[in-house]
Amino acid sequence: MTCEEAQSRMADAWAQTLSDADELALDAHLADCAACREEDTRLRGTWRDLALMPSDEPSPRLRARFYEALSAYREGAAASGRWQRWQIAAGIALLISGFGAGYLSHREPVQQATQMKELHEEVASMRQLVALSLLQNQSASDRLRGVTVAYQVEPSNSQVLSALVSAINNDENINVRLAAVDALRNFANSPTTRRAAIQALPQQGTPIVQVALIDLLVDLKDRQSAPDLRKLADDSSVNDDVKQRALWALERLQQ
Repeated sequence: MTCEEAQSRMADAWAQTLSDADELALDAHLADCAACREEDTRLRGTWRDLALMPSDEPSPRLRARFYEALSAYREGAAASGRWQRWQIAAGIALLISGFGAGYLSHREPVQQATQMKELHEEVASMRQLVALSLLQNQSASDRLRGVTVAYQVEPSNSQVLSALVSAINNDENINVRLAAVDALRNFANSPTTRRAAIQALPQQGTPIVQVALIDLLVDLKDRQSAPDLRKLADDSSVNDDVKQRALWALERLQQ
């Protein structure tokens, strides 16, 4: 068993869902590999500590989010070791945020507020790390997954916003670029989002992505984009459908 295979089975081992054969293979690998053994010991301890929390039930939404994270962990088992470790951490952070909410409800209000803020910041940090890592992955499917995680980060997160803008301008996969354009709606209040959409328009050679950017500008009600849209509509080298969409956008923004 390789280190990547071992890391992909750790969460199942903690949850006691491994087959007997896989469990024996994992135990044998951990006996020989100090790095994996150290990681398993550290994270297994955190997993075990969760069982000591009071049995307050988290909301269905929080529980669903945790199992979505765990499912993503299993689906991404073939990705890099660094991504696997961050998925484990993200799942644990989400679990803590769910069960921790019930646990902290028994604390004093000031202490409860402080600790809930810390949990929130930890989960936000995990989401940022996961999104940035996936958006830099060589696999287009993983980059798409990174865009999905980007929907869940704080709207003020400038690093993730910058990574999405870079994906729009540079990613070779059309689906990733389209998904990144849509994800910018999460950052609608940032001036950077409007500037990025305007600047990306002339750089795009794919009509469908240009149309998506035009629709975004309309949704953002960005009247300052009118000169750029007019220039695009008057450009003879631009696709006819894109020019028509630009004219439509100009009409909508004037309303």
